[in-house]
Order: sequence, then C-alpha cells, then structure tokens
Amino acid sequence: METMSKSIAPEPEWAAFVAIDWADQKHVWALAEGGSQRRERGELAQTPESVEVWAMDLYRRFGGRPIALCLERKQGALVAMLAKYPHLVLYPVHPKTAAQYRETFCPSGAKSDEGDALLLLDLLLHHRQQLRQLLPDTVETRLLQSLVETRRRLVNERTRQSNRLTACLKIYFPQVLSWFDDITSPLVGAVLERWPTLQALRRVHPGTLRKFFHQQNCRDEERIRERIEGIREAMVAVEDEAILEGQSRKGQILVAVIKTLREQIAILDKRIAEVVATHPEAKLFGSLPGVGPVLLPRLIVAFGTQRERFESAEEVARYSGIASRFPVARPKLSACVSLAPQFLRQTFHEWADHSRGKSEWARIFYDVHREQGNDHHATLRSLGFKWIRVAYRCWKNRQAYDEQIHIRSLQRRNSPLAGAFAPATPKEWKPVAGFQKLS
Repeated sequence: METMSKSIAPEPEWAAFVAIDWADQKHVWALAEGGSQRRERGELAQTPESVEVWAMDLYRRFGGRPIALCLERKQGALVAMLAKYPHLVLYPVHPKTAAQYRETFCPSGAKSDEGDALLLLDLLLHHRQQLRQLLPDTVETRLLQSLVETRRRLVNERTRQSNRLTACLKIYFPQVLSWFDDITSPLVGAVLERWPTLQALRRVHPGTLRKFFHQQNCRDEERIRERIEGIREAMVAVEDEAILEGQSRKGQILVAVIKTLREQIAILDKRIAEVVATHPEAKLFGSLPGVGPVLLPRLIVAFGTQRERFESAEEVARYSGIASRFPVARPKLSACVSLAPQFLRQTFHEWADHSRGKSEWARIFYDVHREQGNDHHATLRSLGFKWIRVAYRCWKNRQAYDEQIHIRSLQRRNSPLAGAFAPATPKEWKPVAGFQKLS
C-alpha cells in the first residue's frame, strides 16, 4: 500500500539502514545503524507471522524512528507485506539494477544470499538518492487493514472456541446441537447461561420457556413447540455429578468467551463500516458483484489506494496465493503463496463464491468448469483469479465495474464463455411479396 516517489525531499534522520535479499526458503537481511560502521546480519523466515514479528522488533528497538529498507521490487509479496509499517521506508531496486551492481564488485558472477544482502545495503547507504521510495498508503487504508486483520483473528478464535463448546456439549448435553443451528448465537448462549444442564432445563415450566424464547427474538411458534417437546422427551446423557458439573462449568466459560468475541466483532464491524463509508475506494470496489459489507473493506485493503503498488494483475494473484493458472511447483510462486496472508487468499476465494449469485458470467464460468470435472474449491480459485484481473483493471482505471461491458469484452475476445451470452437475432419487419412480414 504505497506510492513511488523520487527521494529528493530532505531525508529524515535514519535510525538504521536495512537490506533484504529475497530467496525461496528464507530471506537474508543486513543492517547498519545510523552513524555506525558495524554490519549485522540475520535470516527471516518467509511467513507473514515472521515478517510481522521482525518488523515490530525493529520498531521497538529503534523507538519507531524511520528505517530505510532496500529490497528487490520484483518480489511483490514481500514488498506488500512490509509496506504497511510506516516506520519502514522502502527503497525497491529493480532486479537488473541489483544484478549490475553485483557485477561491478564481483565480475566472476559469484553469488550468495548474504553477499547480495550486503551489496544491497551498500547500494542503499551510498546511492539511495538515485532510488525511488515507496511511500506508505493513506492513514485510513492502513487503519482499515489493521481492523480487518484483527477482525479475522477474532472470527478464527470464535470458530476455535465454538469447536471446543461443541465437543464439550457432546459429552454432557448433546441435545443442544440438534435444537439450535448456530452454537455461537446469543440464543444458545442465553440458554446455557440460565440452564447449563438438561436436568435444569427440564424443570422449567413450558410457559416460562415460551416467554424466554420470545424475549430472545425467537418468533417461530412451530420451532418453539418442537424445542419444548424435545426438552420434555430428551434423555439425560450423563448422570455422574463429577462429569456433569465439570463439563457444564466448562461450557459456561466457553459461552462467556464466545459472547465476548461476538460483541467485540460487532464493535469492529461498526468501526470498519465508519471507515469504509468515507474511503475513496469504497464506491469502486462496492460496484463488484457479490461484495458485501464484510468483503468490501477486505478488497480495499488488498489493493490499497496507490496504483503503483502492483505492476500487473498477475502480481496481485501471486501475492494473494490464488494464482491458480501458474503451477504451484514453481519455486518463485510457491514461495509467494507461503508468504501471502491466509485471510487475503480467503478474501478472493469467498468473493468468487459470492459472485456466482450476482454475476451472470461468473455463474456460467463456475458451471462450465464444474461440468468439466473440476472440484468446487479449484473452480473458485480459478474464478477468483479471473476476478482479480477484472478488479485490477477497474482499480487501475479508477472505473466502477459494469457487467455488460465485461460481457462484451468476453465476446470481442472470443472467450469460450462468449457463446452463452450471444444475443438473440432481433426480429424486424421485412417486405415480402408486397407485404410486411416479421422475421
């Protein structure tokens, strides 16, 4: 999330200078503190978590002061990962520039990850005025990124706690799982908070239960009747007091944890909606089919506001890990896939799934590939790759999506899907033997 800018403005007082040599299995970095001749070196595992820990360690070590960081621009995934940290000022170097600089000092062509990191650091220290900076994206975009990433972690945690609650209920109160569809709902939480065991629930008068369900906004009388009858007919699964009390208390604790997570997710959703409402990219990404209030901020974050962030749609696809048209066995791609944030892959995967109900061409694409024997998730990855190309072009041109324009584009390019959109030949009146005939 950044823009390119020639470094001609007065430089800040750099706390440190860092260079990273990108590799398939790990990254090698070299560091020089401002005003020091000493060089530090180390390795960085290529996972989003490792990159985040490393970046924040630098933040704490140098008190948040600016750090100049040099790396090869070709590695879009790592660039995109590091660009969200405002204390890191990125200086991307074209691979050809890096190669020529290496040849200046190593005519033999000898190459090593550690040596390349030191050469990039030397280039940054002595020639950064000739390089371009990647400036951080807007404050609201970086805030939105932090919010949606936090929300994803909370949702994942809620799922984990829900699985634990399900396992707990199977031991002592399995009927709850059949009476209610969503174990994380406020209704289930309210039931277990008030009546943590089947024994307690069976002692309640049917009228009290009916009133309780109404208070919990459950208005389906047939469903209420079925639940009350189920409670009366249910058989106790566990009678051992030790197991019953131990598991029921555990269940109540998990219910409380899930309730807190649910409330905090709702608070985040409200704040995310406020930021999206004033974000300059909201209208553009909101025009894409299947993009609702959850996916909209995630797509804004995926692309950002700076059009120089990605040089092609393929670079976005590789960064997201959804570049299905490229063989995963290729080292460069497999490395990018492992570096891509999981929630970003999920964003494009979920968007592809939702788009089938809102876009004619997406529905046809999905149906055709499924008929060819591709499984559900592989087809969604392929559709997600197609959508990335469409979204990238809209983003680059600052133009809202138009379904009919895209369908006409498919027809002009003789896409295999074009036949499904071929318009019927319009009927018109023609003179035949002196009469007008509709043909």
